[in-house]
Amino acid sequence: MERKEWTFRAIGYVRSRFTEWTEADVMRQEESELVLDPEFTEGLEGLQPGDILMVLYVLDRVKEPRLKVHPRGDPTKPMKGVFATRSQYRPNPIGLTGVRVLAIEGNVVRVWGLDALDGSPILDLKIASDLDRPPDPPEPAP
Repeated sequence: MERKEWTFRAIGYVRSRFTEWTEADVMRQEESELVLDPEFTEGLEGLQPGDILMVLYVLDRVKEPRLKVHPRGDPTKPMKGVFATRSQYRPNPIGLTGVRVLAIEGNVVRVWGLDALDGSPILDLKIASDLDRPPDPPEPAP
């Protein structure tokens, strides 16, 4: 299978008090802002405080990807494949976090629960829905 490459354009950036990697549990207990380029403001129509958004952003400060990591960076935990963790050291530096919308003010969305660094480029926002949960597989035939 041929490997393909795509080019994505950021739609905005993260405004957060975190400028260096911090434990995700700590970062997710803070308010942040998603600052969209003004041309994308119309795309926020229908979004309301209380909604849950999935934020796709670029892990732009990761220097080198790793295929095996200690979960949560804890060297006392056995190594796992990166795809079995939430590590930022991924082959494609894409972060994904669910956040709660607190307010929308023009092109700025205030959110709770984001674990992205200040200035991280935002690739996309998607409202969370039941479609984000996979369906149960069918029971095996007897």
